[in-house]
Amino acid sequence: MNLRELEYLVALDEERHFNRAAERCFVSQPTLSGQLKKLEQSLGVQLVERSTRQVLMTDVGLAVAAQARKVLMAAKGIGEIAESFHDVMAGDLQMGLIPTIAPYLLPQIMPGLGQRLPGLKLWLHEYQTPQLLTMLKGGELDLVIQALPIGEHDFCEVMLFSEPFLLALHRDHPLAQQPRITLNQLQDQELLLLQAGHCLRKHALDICLQAGARESKRFHATSLETLRYMVGEGVGMTLMPEMAIPRHKEGQGAIRYLPFVEPVPMRSIGLLYRKGSYRQPLFERLAEVIRQSAGETNGRVSDE
Repeated sequence: MNLRELEYLVALDEERHFNRAAERCFVSQPTLSGQLKKLEQSLGVQLVERSTRQVLMTDVGLAVAAQARKVLMAAKGIGEIAESFHDVMAGDLQMGLIPTIAPYLLPQIMPGLGQRLPGLKLWLHEYQTPQLLTMLKGGELDLVIQALPIGEHDFCEVMLFSEPFLLALHRDHPLAQQPRITLNQLQDQELLLLQAGHCLRKHALDICLQAGARESKRFHATSLETLRYMVGEGVGMTLMPEMAIPRHKEGQGAIRYLPFVEPVPMRSIGLLYRKGSYRQPLFERLAEVIRQSAGETNGRVSDE
């Protein structure tokens, strides 16, 4: 039994005429008749009563033809699914982002993604790095946007851009009136940091170590916005990635954001996806659009 034989049976059931059914299936009448006999032999039942005047379907023939329609419809659906995957630039995409990137990068890139990849439907997931990597490895996510490097052999890493850190402190702090700050000026200063689990915390700790600063043991924030509120209340200072800084001074309130002189502390932002993914061309195009959108908004320059 094959799909072609089922197609012949459905055509004969609907046409009730061998010649018309054969024309409909673009085969000769002897071919159609012979294939239907072959189908009857394989099933061990008679599907059609043949006479010179008319074609009659047996009861079992009618039942098999009804089921054959469902099978042919299901087969068509499978073909349509496969066809949809021929366009790797379209369809659903499960994308994960870390919390120190998602709320700041998404407003910058979503309009560009909608315009340049209109067939793509993004499903967004925000988790900390360990959970994102587990979901990516398990196939629950297609790709992840997060700080690099990760160093996992199962994943490909695509660099998007490098992002500088700025020092966030209250406007009344003695250092706040400077246009820029050096790492040496953080020596012996106490910085507010995120709690464990955020990859940004590791970046901040590395900067503290380099500058001779220390982290506050009295408080660890769950988000960058919590850190921002604490600094705005004059409780302390922190390191803030560039994308999280308000673009207009009126939105900065009581906080001053000081850029660093060289060497500027940075973090690298990139894409992760499973090695061997058939959607690699989409991920490369996605990376290109993200670089363009983020660069248009912030004036960032890609490292590539």
